[in-house]
Amino acid sequence: MPTSICPECDEEVYVDAESEQGDTVTCEECGAGLVVVGLDPIELDMKDDDDEDDYDDDGYGYDDDRY
Repeated sequence: MPTSICPECDEEVYVDAESEQGDTVTCEECGAGLVVVGLDPIELDMKDDDDEDDYDDDGYGYDDDRY
């Protein structure tokens, strides 16, 4: 199972091998909400409260009306 480092607590976070960019995971150590921002290697960033609103319904990219 791929791993990355939590940007909040620097602990290792396991990410599902089938994860895609934009998927969210939770750090088991500190409970931080994280978003997958890179796939090769897996990169995680802190999840903003409105991250879910930014992505369109099919999960690919951003809504066109946000610009």
